[in-house]
Amino acid sequence: MKTLIKGGRLVTAEQTFSTDILVVDEKISQIGKNLQTGDAKVEDASGRFILPGGVDPHVHLDLPMAGTVSSDDHYTGTKAAAFGGTTTVIDFVSFDFPTLGQSVDTWKKNAEKAAVDYSAHMNLTRFDEKIAAELSTLPGMGITTVKTFTAYNNRLRLPDGDIFRALRIARDHGMLVLLHAENGDVIETLISEALAAHHLTPEWHAKTRPAWGAVEATLRASSLAAQAESALYIVHMNVAGEVDMLRYARQHGVRVMGETCPQYLFFTEDDLRRPDGAKWVCSPPVRTKADNARLWEGLADGTLQTIGTDHCPFFFDGTKTIMYEGQPVAIPGKELGPRISPRSPTACRVWVTACRCSGRTALGLAS
Repeated sequence: MKTLIKGGRLVTAEQTFSTDILVVDEKISQIGKNLQTGDAKVEDASGRFILPGGVDPHVHLDLPMAGTVSSDDHYTGTKAAAFGGTTTVIDFVSFDFPTLGQSVDTWKKNAEKAAVDYSAHMNLTRFDEKIAAELSTLPGMGITTVKTFTAYNNRLRLPDGDIFRALRIARDHGMLVLLHAENGDVIETLISEALAAHHLTPEWHAKTRPAWGAVEATLRASSLAAQAESALYIVHMNVAGEVDMLRYARQHGVRVMGETCPQYLFFTEDDLRRPDGAKWVCSPPVRTKADNARLWEGLADGTLQTIGTDHCPFFFDGTKTIMYEGQPVAIPGKELGPRISPRSPTACRVWVTACRCSGRTALGLAS
């Protein structure tokens, strides 16, 4: 089977230029101008760009959370990715079993149904001597990146000392540490105060996760990486000051990279105040127009290296059934929030946790 793509502008890592592309049996056979082949199906790409398949470095599929599971599994999520031109996704392995290896094995079984290429980062949400010793075995399982958190106290967060140790282990074994940068102590205090005052509308998700916490945590994590003489990758950067801290750290020799997401480039806290503001709840939260603009600048000048989606969808109303490939689907989602006492810590975690993603939305506050 042959396909000739004619007249498009090919985008490569080095340059962009007009060319034809001949594809034979789903593989690129030739690149050049005025290619001719009589038996090929011709696709006219005039006026269009031809890009390689996208790589999404940050997705969450089949993710258990707050009594439910994300509404995209490794099949539905990767099928959606393929339709959007993304041909590789990097998921996260939840550390739900006693060992890293057991957690990876379970994730691999879930991922077998993926429709595109895939890989994974390992969530490092517990740390002791046994886990420290096991970390170096992850590359043998095909995983060379581990994610740490400075938020979600008593659930996902590691103390700074453990993050420092993980950075040194990663340095010695050719691995990379990822980091979710917020201040968990400040968040927990503000959440408790918001609950006590019965501030439960979506905008309070942002008010209880202040931007300064992300700025401080970004610089603190960069400092840990510098002292560990290790590389660091900060995920879902959402605040102007984070871009400034990233540039500062790199100017001082720290090997630190930054990722942002579409939601932080286009949406703001004003969207949380809409009647359907729950649809814009994500963690970290969306910020301001000034933050949008600074993140765009960071992408344009190379301060930020990557864009990921942080794709982690939950149904806005999981009581309503949808049809997917001819089958009815109903997965509990945002409607779980009001079923739990709004003054309980559990309610807060259910209502203001998770990430926004395309189309379907995250588990969040109900207005």
